[in-house]
Amino acid sequence: MKILALSPRSACFEFESRTPYFAPQNFTITLNGKRVREEGRNVFTLFGLSPDTRYTVSAAGQRLTFKTQPESALFDVRAFNAYGDGEHDDTEAFTAAIACLPAGGTLYVPSGTYLLKPVFLKSDMTLYIEEGATLIGRTSRDVYPTLPGLIGDNNLGTWQGEEATCFASLITAYNAHNITITGGGIVNGNAPQGDWYVNHRVMRVAWRPRGMFFNRCNGINLFGLTVKDTPSWNIHPYFCSDVRLYDLGLFNPSGMPTTDGIDPDTCDGVEIAGVKISVGDDCIAIKSGTIEQAKKYKLSCKNITIRNCYMCDGHGGVVLGSELSGGIENVKVSQCLFEGTDRGLRIKTRRGRGRIGITDNIQFSDIVMNGVKVPFVVNMYYNMGDQTGHTEYVYTTEKLPVDERTPYIGEFTFKDMTCTGVEYCAGAFYGLPESPIGGVTFENVSFSYNNEAEAGFPDMKEINQKIKNGGLYFQFTQKVHLKNVTVKNPCGDAVITEGVGEFVEE
Repeated sequence: MKILALSPRSACFEFESRTPYFAPQNFTITLNGKRVREEGRNVFTLFGLSPDTRYTVSAAGQRLTFKTQPESALFDVRAFNAYGDGEHDDTEAFTAAIACLPAGGTLYVPSGTYLLKPVFLKSDMTLYIEEGATLIGRTSRDVYPTLPGLIGDNNLGTWQGEEATCFASLITAYNAHNITITGGGIVNGNAPQGDWYVNHRVMRVAWRPRGMFFNRCNGINLFGLTVKDTPSWNIHPYFCSDVRLYDLGLFNPSGMPTTDGIDPDTCDGVEIAGVKISVGDDCIAIKSGTIEQAKKYKLSCKNITIRNCYMCDGHGGVVLGSELSGGIENVKVSQCLFEGTDRGLRIKTRRGRGRIGITDNIQFSDIVMNGVKVPFVVNMYYNMGDQTGHTEYVYTTEKLPVDERTPYIGEFTFKDMTCTGVEYCAGAFYGLPESPIGGVTFENVSFSYNNEAEAGFPDMKEINQKIKNGGLYFQFTQKVHLKNVTVKNPCGDAVITEGVGEFVEE
């Protein structure tokens, strides 16, 4: 057992086991010898602690002594005339409390429902949303301030990899550091009650807000919260570093457009652990901007760790792209459970995204996928989004000249994984003839099928064919290495290769 995060009044822990998300069996948590509760997850949080105080926690035969962080001040938002009744707008009370809060202080939100417009956080503060407290967003876009894509040299707003004017999010921070949000409460974007999902591909005044948006921040710690019903993505760290997201519940209505869970975007150093995600789009989507933004900043999204997470429902479990022109490097995903997502690992890009940065060193291990239609997809012909995805330049399998618009996809390793209930195919790797996928390694991976499934498209590309219970398909890939890979009773060949340079099976 180890400590993941501390605040003055809460602490997050990870029970070290090899089972994904859930512990091998339930265990009892005690704090200073007193029983707290039964727990069944590998990552859990304790609330209601006192600042600068030493505690001993015991769980599953393990003990750990820790000390909570000090606290310079505790401000109760109700002291600033917040009603918490779900009817009065409490934004001004939150704004006043945050403005007055000294560095190292905690803004305490007790039980209640707080109707809000976007709230802006500042450096060196903790927002403690108590269990039983809900921050709920106003439904009218007329009351949301906008963040300009560019104002002078400052990039405040963004939308899908570009500098673009967007509405401020319910929780927003810009150019801040050392922010902690915790407490067991709920951040509710209230999007289904507004018009955020209507004509979602059309900008009306500005692009849709996220649930939480952190722009150019350092030292962001979120743990022990629920974020739900957001107008677009639940949590969006953008040009951030040292981001820690633990023990969260992220929920959006099934089928609601562009409602991803977590989208680390051109960040360096993001750790995600113990997060349960059920959303209308991708669960976790790692991004690094379109080619125009990548040319300007020349920054990749890198050093991303995802562990002990539970993705249940969504288009993709862990997704890279499609805005990845800056490159995505050093991604490690382990001990995760995928259930009912359309895809497991999904990489989507196309000609036009470019090779300003590379996408390389992607590692998956100790993963269980149940009922995932296609566990693995690397698609360099992705056709969704703007109309450029439907052009012959994107969909042709003829070899084209390599230039700055040509994407590059490097090495992938998948190890110690079990995939049951596969529907369409075990994996589809679509490289470009002029820019093949660098290499794919599978080791100790097994696939079995849902024979009652309907046929479907492995991924979204212009020239496509529905399949059912297919094996592993590799197109235009430099190296494929399969070691102890089992594909049980596929329809057709277990492995199909086309334009593969080196193939090794053992």
